[in-house]
Amino acid sequence: MAYKLEVDGLTEFAEQLGQMADRAPAIASQALYQGAGIMADALREGVKTIKTEKFHYAVFPEVTNRLPTPEEKAIIEAAAAGIAKFKKSGGEIDTSVGFRNAGYAELKGKMVPIPKIVNAINSGTSFMKKQPFVRKSANTATPKVLAAMQKYIEAEFEAIGKEYKASMK
Repeated sequence: MAYKLEVDGLTEFAEQLGQMADRAPAIASQALYQGAGIMADALREGVKTIKTEKFHYAVFPEVTNRLPTPEEKAIIEAAAAGIAKFKKSGGEIDTSVGFRNAGYAELKGKMVPIPKIVNAINSGTSFMKKQPFVRKSANTATPKVLAAMQKYIEAEFEAIGKEYKASMK
């Protein structure tokens, strides 16, 4: 005995999925931009946690490492973390957040690249104690970033569904 199954609405569902696929790259870009903004804000807050002290030379054996100076911290605070231009390749959209193109600042009468100051504080040097504020900020912000991106994407796809239903009436 043969049964016949008829399903209505698959054409409409396929059209709705097609609309979602067409708008997905733009939605993903906007979600990534919002997430990058949250990450940049977290980096700016992380800069505030840097401990400083008045400059002194590292003298062996008593004091081998020093903390950053208030001037070095002020340079980083003024530079503020930025969002790089988006790179799109195929189905991927990529960006970075940080101080990479922050420029130069005057420190003790010399022009110094701001990323060099950031790396010296973040990773430490032979004469400066490390304070990994970048990694700590990123680890703290990652769950917030992912949640915000997911919320935005879900809201946009839900809006597409509502637009499609309204157009069908």
